[in-house]
Amino acid sequence: MQNQSQQSVPASGSDPRADSSLTDMLRAQICSSSELSFLMEAHDGLSAAIAERAGFKGLWASGLSIACSLGYRDANEASWSQLVDVVERIADSTTLPVLVDGDGGFGNFNNARLLARKLRQRGAAGVALEDSCFPKMNSFVGDRHPLADIEEFSGRLRAIKDSTADDLILVARIEALIAGHDMDEAILRAHAYADAGADAILIHSRRTAADEIVAFTRVWQDRLPVVIVPTKYYRTPVSAYRKSRISTVIWANHSMRAAMAAMRQVCDRILAEESTASIEPNIATLDEVFELLKYDELAHAEARYLPHPTDLRQ
Repeated sequence: MQNQSQQSVPASGSDPRADSSLTDMLRAQICSSSELSFLMEAHDGLSAAIAERAGFKGLWASGLSIACSLGYRDANEASWSQLVDVVERIADSTTLPVLVDGDGGFGNFNNARLLARKLRQRGAAGVALEDSCFPKMNSFVGDRHPLADIEEFSGRLRAIKDSTADDLILVARIEALIAGHDMDEAILRAHAYADAGADAILIHSRRTAADEIVAFTRVWQDRLPVVIVPTKYYRTPVSAYRKSRISTVIWANHSMRAAMAAMRQVCDRILAEESTASIEPNIATLDEVFELLKYDELAHAEARYLPHPTDLRQ
Protein backbone atom coordinates (compact mmCIF):
# COMPACT_ATOMS: atom_id res chain seq x y z
CA MET A 1 0.00 0.00 0.00
CA GLN A 2 1.28 3.44 -0.89
CA ASN A 3 2.17 5.68 2.00
CA GLN A 4 -0.51 8.37 2.04
CA SER A 5 2.03 10.98 3.10
CA GLN A 6 3.91 10.52 -0.18
CA GLN A 7 2.92 12.54 -3.19
CA SER A 8 2.04 10.61 -6.30
CA VAL A 9 4.53 10.91 -9.15
CA PRO A 10 3.07 12.95 -12.02
CA ALA A 11 2.68 11.27 -15.38
CA SER A 12 5.35 11.85 -17.98
CA GLY A 13 5.09 15.34 -19.40
CA SER A 14 2.97 16.76 -16.56
CA ASP A 15 4.09 18.90 -13.69
CA PRO A 16 2.17 20.18 -10.68
CA ARG A 17 3.74 23.63 -11.05
CA ALA A 18 2.55 24.07 -14.65
CA ASP A 19 -0.22 26.67 -15.02
CA SER A 20 -2.67 25.45 -17.65
CA SER A 21 -4.39 28.86 -17.72
CA LEU A 22 -1.33 30.36 -19.40
CA THR A 23 -1.40 27.68 -22.08
CA ASP A 24 -5.10 28.40 -22.58
CA MET A 25 -4.31 32.11 -22.91
CA LEU A 26 -1.68 31.44 -25.57
CA ARG A 27 -3.96 29.00 -27.37
CA ALA A 28 -6.69 31.63 -27.45
CA GLN A 29 -4.29 34.17 -28.97
CA ILE A 30 -2.73 31.90 -31.57
CA CYS A 31 -5.33 29.29 -32.35
CA SER A 32 -8.77 30.59 -31.43
CA SER A 33 -8.96 34.33 -31.81
CA SER A 34 -10.31 35.94 -34.97
CA GLU A 35 -8.22 39.01 -34.16
CA LEU A 36 -4.56 39.44 -35.07
CA SER A 37 -2.43 38.95 -31.97
CA PHE A 38 1.07 40.20 -31.18
CA LEU A 39 3.86 38.65 -29.14
CA MET A 40 6.70 40.84 -27.88
CA GLU A 41 10.24 39.62 -27.51
CA ALA A 42 11.71 39.12 -24.05
CA HIS A 43 15.18 37.90 -23.18
CA ASP A 44 15.17 38.26 -19.39
CA GLY A 45 12.88 39.15 -16.51
CA LEU A 46 13.32 42.88 -16.96
CA SER A 47 12.40 42.95 -20.65
CA ALA A 48 9.43 40.69 -19.89
CA ALA A 49 8.15 43.03 -17.18
CA ILE A 50 8.53 46.04 -19.48
CA ALA A 51 6.61 44.30 -22.28
CA GLU A 52 3.77 43.48 -19.90
CA ARG A 53 3.71 47.05 -18.59
CA ALA A 54 3.47 48.29 -22.20
CA GLY A 55 0.29 46.26 -22.69
CA PHE A 56 1.35 43.19 -24.65
CA LYS A 57 -0.70 40.05 -23.98
CA GLY A 58 1.96 37.47 -24.75
CA LEU A 59 5.74 37.06 -24.94
CA TRP A 60 8.25 35.52 -27.32
CA ALA A 61 11.33 34.16 -25.54
CA SER A 62 13.72 34.83 -28.41
CA GLY A 63 16.60 32.47 -29.04
CA LEU A 64 18.63 35.23 -30.68
CA SER A 65 18.01 37.72 -27.89
CA ILE A 66 18.63 35.25 -25.09
CA ALA A 67 21.87 34.13 -26.75
CA CYS A 68 22.97 37.77 -27.12
CA SER A 69 22.13 38.58 -23.51
CA LEU A 70 24.32 35.65 -22.44
CA GLY A 71 27.16 36.74 -24.74
CA TYR A 72 26.67 33.88 -27.21
CA ARG A 73 25.92 33.69 -30.91
CA ASP A 74 22.58 32.39 -32.14
CA ALA A 75 24.14 29.13 -33.29
CA ASN A 76 23.20 26.77 -30.45
CA GLU A 77 26.16 28.03 -28.43
CA ALA A 78 23.91 28.49 -25.41
CA SER A 79 22.71 25.14 -24.06
CA TRP A 80 19.13 24.03 -23.62
CA SER A 81 19.57 24.17 -19.85
CA GLN A 82 20.68 27.80 -20.06
CA LEU A 83 17.62 28.53 -22.19
CA VAL A 84 15.17 27.03 -19.72
CA ASP A 85 16.82 28.90 -16.84
CA VAL A 86 16.19 32.20 -18.63
CA VAL A 87 12.63 31.18 -19.52
CA GLU A 88 11.94 30.51 -15.85
CA ARG A 89 12.98 34.07 -14.96
CA ILE A 90 10.83 35.46 -17.79
CA ALA A 91 7.81 33.42 -16.66
CA ASP A 92 8.32 34.41 -13.02
CA SER A 93 8.53 38.11 -13.89
CA THR A 94 5.14 38.42 -15.61
CA THR A 95 1.62 37.05 -15.73
CA LEU A 96 1.77 36.63 -19.51
CA PRO A 97 1.97 33.39 -21.52
CA VAL A 98 5.40 32.74 -23.01
CA LEU A 99 6.05 31.13 -26.40
CA VAL A 100 9.66 29.92 -26.43
CA ASP A 101 11.98 29.86 -29.41
CA GLY A 102 13.21 26.27 -29.05
CA ASP A 103 15.46 26.35 -32.13
CA GLY A 104 15.41 22.82 -33.57
CA GLY A 105 15.07 21.13 -30.20
CA PHE A 106 18.82 20.86 -29.55
CA GLY A 107 19.15 17.45 -31.18
CA ASN A 108 16.89 14.56 -32.09
CA PHE A 109 13.40 13.64 -30.87
CA ASN A 110 14.69 12.77 -27.40
CA ASN A 111 16.39 16.14 -26.90
CA ALA A 112 13.29 17.90 -28.24
CA ARG A 113 10.86 16.19 -25.88
CA LEU A 114 13.19 16.73 -22.92
CA LEU A 115 13.39 20.43 -23.79
CA ALA A 116 9.61 20.66 -24.08
CA ARG A 117 8.99 18.99 -20.72
CA LYS A 118 11.52 21.21 -18.98
CA LEU A 119 10.10 24.36 -20.56
CA ARG A 120 6.64 23.40 -19.37
CA GLN A 121 7.94 22.80 -15.87
CA ARG A 122 9.57 26.23 -15.85
CA GLY A 123 6.36 28.02 -16.83
CA ALA A 124 6.38 28.22 -20.63
CA ALA A 125 3.02 28.05 -22.41
CA GLY A 126 4.35 27.05 -25.82
CA VAL A 127 7.41 26.20 -27.87
CA ALA A 128 8.27 26.88 -31.50
CA LEU A 129 10.48 24.26 -33.14
CA GLU A 130 12.22 24.93 -36.46
CA ASP A 131 13.05 22.30 -39.06
CA SER A 132 16.78 22.98 -38.98
CA CYS A 133 19.71 20.69 -38.33
CA PHE A 134 21.73 20.79 -35.13
CA PRO A 135 23.61 23.02 -34.59
CA LYS A 136 21.48 25.69 -36.23
CA MET A 137 22.56 29.07 -37.53
CA ASN A 138 20.47 32.23 -37.26
CA SER A 139 18.16 32.47 -40.26
CA PHE A 140 19.60 35.79 -41.42
CA VAL A 141 23.28 34.82 -41.28
CA GLY A 142 24.89 33.39 -44.41
CA ASP A 143 23.38 31.03 -46.96
CA ARG A 144 24.10 27.62 -45.44
CA HIS A 145 20.82 26.53 -43.88
CA PRO A 146 20.40 22.77 -44.31
CA LEU A 147 16.92 21.53 -43.53
CA ALA A 148 15.99 18.52 -41.46
CA ASP A 149 14.44 15.53 -43.19
CA ILE A 150 10.65 15.91 -43.11
CA GLU A 151 10.03 12.56 -41.46
CA GLU A 152 12.77 13.05 -38.91
CA PHE A 153 11.49 16.50 -37.94
CA SER A 154 7.93 15.23 -37.82
CA GLY A 155 9.19 12.69 -35.31
CA ARG A 156 10.48 15.52 -33.12
CA LEU A 157 7.06 17.16 -33.23
CA ARG A 158 5.24 13.93 -32.40
CA ALA A 159 7.61 13.30 -29.49
CA ILE A 160 6.82 16.72 -28.04
CA LYS A 161 3.08 16.19 -28.44
CA ASP A 162 3.26 12.73 -26.87
CA SER A 163 5.21 14.19 -23.94
CA THR A 164 3.21 17.34 -23.28
CA ALA A 165 -0.17 16.75 -24.99
CA ASP A 166 -2.27 19.91 -24.71
CA ASP A 167 -0.18 21.33 -21.86
CA LEU A 168 2.13 23.09 -24.32
CA ILE A 169 1.27 24.89 -27.56
CA LEU A 170 3.45 23.50 -30.36
CA VAL A 171 4.36 25.79 -33.26
CA ALA A 172 6.19 24.21 -36.20
CA ARG A 173 8.54 26.69 -37.83
CA ILE A 174 9.32 26.17 -41.52
CA GLU A 175 12.72 27.35 -42.78
CA ALA A 176 12.28 26.16 -46.38
CA LEU A 177 11.97 29.66 -47.86
CA ILE A 178 14.96 30.84 -45.81
CA ALA A 179 17.00 27.97 -47.25
CA GLY A 180 16.09 28.86 -50.84
CA HIS A 181 13.48 26.18 -51.53
CA ASP A 182 10.29 26.89 -53.43
CA MET A 183 6.76 27.32 -52.15
CA ASP A 184 5.84 23.72 -52.92
CA GLU A 185 8.47 22.53 -50.45
CA ALA A 186 7.18 24.89 -47.78
CA ILE A 187 3.59 23.72 -48.27
CA LEU A 188 4.66 20.06 -48.28
CA ARG A 189 6.39 20.54 -44.96
CA ALA A 190 3.48 22.47 -43.48
CA HIS A 191 1.06 19.63 -44.23
CA ALA A 192 3.46 17.06 -42.79
CA TYR A 193 3.92 19.06 -39.61
CA ALA A 194 0.18 19.57 -39.24
CA ASP A 195 -0.25 15.80 -39.51
CA ALA A 196 2.45 15.38 -36.82
CA GLY A 197 0.39 17.38 -34.33
CA ALA A 198 1.52 21.01 -34.62
CA ASP A 199 -0.99 23.55 -33.31
CA ALA A 200 0.21 26.31 -35.64
CA ILE A 201 2.67 26.93 -38.47
CA LEU A 202 5.35 29.62 -38.42
CA ILE A 203 6.41 30.44 -41.97
CA HIS A 204 9.67 32.36 -42.11
CA SER A 205 11.09 34.61 -44.83
CA ARG A 206 14.19 36.75 -45.22
CA ARG A 207 12.81 38.95 -47.98
CA THR A 208 12.20 42.65 -47.39
CA ALA A 209 8.65 42.35 -48.72
CA ALA A 210 5.93 39.99 -47.49
CA ASP A 211 5.19 38.45 -50.89
CA GLU A 212 6.30 34.96 -49.85
CA ILE A 213 4.19 35.11 -46.72
CA VAL A 214 1.09 36.22 -48.60
CA ALA A 215 1.63 33.52 -51.23
CA PHE A 216 1.97 30.86 -48.54
CA THR A 217 -1.26 31.85 -46.79
CA ARG A 218 -3.11 31.85 -50.11
CA VAL A 219 -2.15 28.23 -50.78
CA TRP A 220 -2.35 27.08 -47.15
CA GLN A 221 -5.97 28.19 -46.77
CA ASP A 222 -6.05 28.26 -42.97
CA ARG A 223 -5.56 24.55 -42.32
CA LEU A 224 -3.74 25.66 -39.15
CA PRO A 225 -3.13 29.17 -37.78
CA VAL A 226 -0.15 30.96 -39.33
CA VAL A 227 2.46 32.81 -37.25
CA ILE A 228 4.98 35.21 -38.80
CA VAL A 229 8.16 37.06 -37.80
CA PRO A 230 8.39 40.25 -39.93
CA THR A 231 11.93 41.20 -38.92
CA LYS A 232 13.03 41.81 -42.52
CA TYR A 233 9.72 42.89 -44.08
CA TYR A 234 8.91 45.35 -41.31
CA ARG A 235 7.63 48.00 -43.76
CA THR A 236 4.63 45.84 -44.64
CA PRO A 237 1.50 47.37 -43.08
CA VAL A 238 -0.28 45.29 -40.47
CA SER A 239 -3.45 45.50 -42.57
CA ALA A 240 -1.81 43.11 -45.05
CA TYR A 241 -1.46 40.50 -42.30
CA ARG A 242 -5.08 40.87 -41.33
CA LYS A 243 -6.14 40.56 -44.96
CA SER A 244 -4.11 37.35 -45.26
CA ARG A 245 -5.71 36.04 -42.06
CA ILE A 246 -2.42 35.74 -40.21
CA SER A 247 -2.97 34.61 -36.65
CA THR A 248 0.01 36.05 -34.79
CA VAL A 249 2.84 38.50 -35.39
CA ILE A 250 6.05 38.12 -33.38
CA TRP A 251 8.20 41.19 -32.79
CA ALA A 252 11.18 38.94 -32.37
CA ASN A 253 14.27 40.83 -31.20
CA HIS A 254 13.45 44.50 -30.80
CA SER A 255 13.86 44.94 -27.05
CA MET A 256 17.31 43.39 -27.21
CA ARG A 257 18.32 45.56 -30.16
CA ALA A 258 16.93 48.69 -28.48
CA ALA A 259 18.81 47.90 -25.27
CA MET A 260 22.00 47.25 -27.21
CA ALA A 261 21.81 50.62 -28.98
CA ALA A 262 20.95 52.52 -25.80
CA MET A 263 23.70 50.90 -23.72
CA ARG A 264 26.25 51.59 -26.43
CA GLN A 265 25.31 55.27 -26.54
CA VAL A 266 25.37 55.64 -22.76
CA CYS A 267 28.72 53.90 -22.41
CA ASP A 268 30.26 56.05 -25.16
CA ARG A 269 29.02 59.29 -23.58
CA ILE A 270 30.07 58.43 -20.04
CA LEU A 271 33.53 57.47 -21.25
CA ALA A 272 33.87 60.65 -23.31
CA GLU A 273 32.40 63.05 -20.76
CA GLU A 274 33.64 61.37 -17.58
CA SER A 275 30.29 62.22 -16.06
CA THR A 276 26.69 61.01 -16.03
CA ALA A 277 25.15 64.46 -15.67
CA SER A 278 24.10 64.83 -19.30
CA ILE A 279 22.61 61.35 -19.64
CA GLU A 280 20.59 61.23 -16.41
CA PRO A 281 17.53 62.98 -17.92
CA ASN A 282 17.39 60.36 -20.68
CA ILE A 283 17.58 57.12 -18.70
CA ALA A 284 15.22 55.45 -16.25
CA THR A 285 15.32 56.79 -12.75
CA LEU A 286 16.01 54.48 -9.84
CA ASP A 287 12.45 55.10 -8.64
CA GLU A 288 11.18 53.77 -11.95
CA VAL A 289 13.33 50.67 -11.54
CA PHE A 290 12.04 50.10 -8.01
CA GLU A 291 8.43 50.66 -9.08
CA LEU A 292 8.60 48.27 -12.05
CA LEU A 293 10.07 45.48 -9.95
CA LYS A 294 7.62 46.10 -7.08
CA TYR A 295 9.95 47.01 -4.26
CA ASP A 296 6.89 48.33 -2.42
CA GLU A 297 5.56 44.77 -2.16
CA LEU A 298 8.76 43.74 -0.40
CA ALA A 299 8.38 46.63 2.05
CA HIS A 300 4.80 45.58 2.84
CA ALA A 301 5.94 41.97 3.24
CA GLU A 302 8.71 42.99 5.63
CA ALA A 303 6.19 44.91 7.74
CA ARG A 304 3.98 41.84 7.86
CA TYR A 305 6.49 39.06 8.37
CA LEU A 306 9.57 40.53 10.08
CA PRO A 307 9.46 41.34 13.77
CA HIS A 308 9.46 45.03 14.63
CA PRO A 309 12.67 46.24 16.34
CA THR A 310 10.72 47.01 19.51
CA ASP A 311 9.49 43.41 19.58
CA LEU A 312 13.08 42.17 19.59
CA ARG A 313 13.90 44.23 22.72
CA GLN A 314 11.13 42.69 24.76
